[in-house]
Amino acid sequence: MDLPFLCFLLVLSGGSTSSLELQDDLSDQSTFNLSSTKSLDWNTTSYQQSNYENQTSSERSDQSEKSCSDWDVLQHLNLTKNKEMFTMIRPVKNHKRAVHVHFKMEIYAILDVREADQSFISYISFMTGWINEFIDWNEEDYCGIFSVVVPRESLWMPDLVIQEMTEKDKAVPNPFLRVTSHGWVLHTDDKLVISTCKMKIFHFPFDIQSCKMTVRSLSYTSEELLIGTIEDNEMITEWSHDSIWTQYEWEFLSLSVTKKTVRYFASNQTYFVYTVTMQRKSALYVVNFLLPVLFFLCLDFVSLLMPTGGGDKISFKITVLLAVTVMQLILIEILPFTTSRIPLIVIFCMGIFALMLLGLLETIFLNYLMEKDSSSLESKKESVKRQIIKASSTASTTDEIINMTNQTASMCKGDSSSQLTELFLAVEKVSDELGEMKKTFLDKESEEKKDGYWTRVAKKVDKIFSILYVLAAILFLVVVLSVWFSKSDLSE
Repeated sequence: MDLPFLCFLLVLSGGSTSSLELQDDLSDQSTFNLSSTKSLDWNTTSYQQSNYENQTSSERSDQSEKSCSDWDVLQHLNLTKNKEMFTMIRPVKNHKRAVHVHFKMEIYAILDVREADQSFISYISFMTGWINEFIDWNEEDYCGIFSVVVPRESLWMPDLVIQEMTEKDKAVPNPFLRVTSHGWVLHTDDKLVISTCKMKIFHFPFDIQSCKMTVRSLSYTSEELLIGTIEDNEMITEWSHDSIWTQYEWEFLSLSVTKKTVRYFASNQTYFVYTVTMQRKSALYVVNFLLPVLFFLCLDFVSLLMPTGGGDKISFKITVLLAVTVMQLILIEILPFTTSRIPLIVIFCMGIFALMLLGLLETIFLNYLMEKDSSSLESKKESVKRQIIKASSTASTTDEIINMTNQTASMCKGDSSSQLTELFLAVEKVSDELGEMKKTFLDKESEEKKDGYWTRVAKKVDKIFSILYVLAAILFLVVVLSVWFSKSDLSE
């Protein structure tokens, strides 16, 4: 990866003198290798012509050959002795010149996005390259050695950091640097980045998040450290798509970079802000959370068909309401408390909860009306019983009067007819009263078989409420879902 990254750095340098010299030296190296090959072929041919000349040329080639190692290069650079010069100061011979640092960042994995504490966990590849003016050697003097690998503690490194990081990098750092003969120092490192990310969860779980990672120098200004990278968003997005290997519950969309220059303590600093855009995979949330809440709402719809009288309907509605409450407790553990807007999923749950609660209150009110009607019927029954008792006593009195009349008629046949007439009129009056009482009793029995006034009112209220309840629930779901699936999450 180092050699392709070196070519990437050469492109970034914009055709500078160092890149031209490197290309010239590479061509010189190939010319040198070609001339060595031709020389070897010529020696082989001369061996066939003359044994003496062949022996002489072989001895000369053996004397010209020498063994080289990376240690020879390190001794030439004095890396084993002058560590202070290579580690304590910027690698420039003139302090007015800035160190040109080029870097490249790619996303390897999206490990987690925690909404509760608003943090973003990613695994990235961070490649950095810069020119060290104290490092230079002639490849021909060291058997064509183009680059060597040295420990990272041996050389100065730019202090590039990610500003949003909240925890120390837990990945094992790369302990080595690659140094080229023209002073390029290359370092590739993988980082486990735990950074802050401002979540916009209004459309949760159909949300699109954009997390930022700002790359900057901690100590150096723009006059001391010139930072550069590729700012082609399509290119770096394509690189990240090719290199990413896991995305957790998110789908990686794009990676963009923006360059900013900030005035910081009377000096300028260059920032590069990387924005990782990703979309949540919402299938599991729909199956495990949204659909069960909708099923509970459908059960509440079915409860409208249950008879209103009695406590079975109230018990059923309370059970469904408690189930929705449990789902809300689960939702509290997922969503952060620092959000500025109430998420739609909370509005969804609270709306359904309010509809179910309204239905429960309506059922309780209807039961109250029907209970009021039943109490009035009980009072009427008591009055009827009293009248029946009175009628029975009156009937017994009438029977006694009739018996007495018969006895009197048999005993007093000789009395005057006027007395008998008065007696029969009294008996007829009592019998008329008994007839009226019997008619009143039968009318009240027919009224008991019919519904009471408050029961009829309760049934009318239940029908009207059921229609309005279903229409309100459908309208609420349509409005929430239309806002939910709108593509305005990024513009919040």
